[in-house]
Amino acid sequence: MSEIQLQIDGKKVTAREGMTLLEAARGAGISIPTLCDHEKLAPYGACRICTVEADAQGRTSLVAACLYPAGQDMVVRTRTEAVDKVRKVILEQMLAHAPDAEVLTALAQVYGADRDRFEKEPSFCILCGLCVRYCAEVKQKHAVGFFDRGAKREIGFIPEVAAVECWDCKECFPLCPTSALQAAYVLTEALMAPPEEDTPDPGHACAGHKCQCG
Repeated sequence: MSEIQLQIDGKKVTAREGMTLLEAARGAGISIPTLCDHEKLAPYGACRICTVEADAQGRTSLVAACLYPAGQDMVVRTRTEAVDKVRKVILEQMLAHAPDAEVLTALAQVYGADRDRFEKEPSFCILCGLCVRYCAEVKQKHAVGFFDRGAKREIGFIPEVAAVECWDCKECFPLCPTSALQAAYVLTEALMAPPEEDTPDPGHACAGHKCQCG
């Protein structure tokens, strides 16, 4: 692959064609926060904490570094007023769901996020999708998936699959950025719940199994 020359935070960086901005920054020792990225998983862009400011072809945009491809002569800034504002608001929204998560609390201090800005709806889940994607992409078991859509979207285990696969695995538990104990609780709750009669949405990760999709 050919090499690409760009600038990140004033530093000249050499990247390979096909690299994302996040990969290029890491290769140059430049830190960009992220909550949904994992080296074994395909880029997903769920958390948007990795938002950066990128100048390309005379246009400045706020982009997700884990998804946006590095380009020749691109100028990237990882800390600007606009970037910090985006991260601050995202963190405030996440803190409404996981107010005691250590990783969120630490980032909130960096970006001045107000943990009480939004009404608390504790679920401990920020929908990063790490558990869903790991189970599907690495383990290829599809024992956990997304349920419902929009504001009602949540993550849950597929009982009949989880009962066979999960207790001897649990590899997704430590991936959770907010609470591995919550992952264990959701799994236990799924296995204790009565079977659902609804037909799952074929577009969901739980396709082919009974679930809460309506």
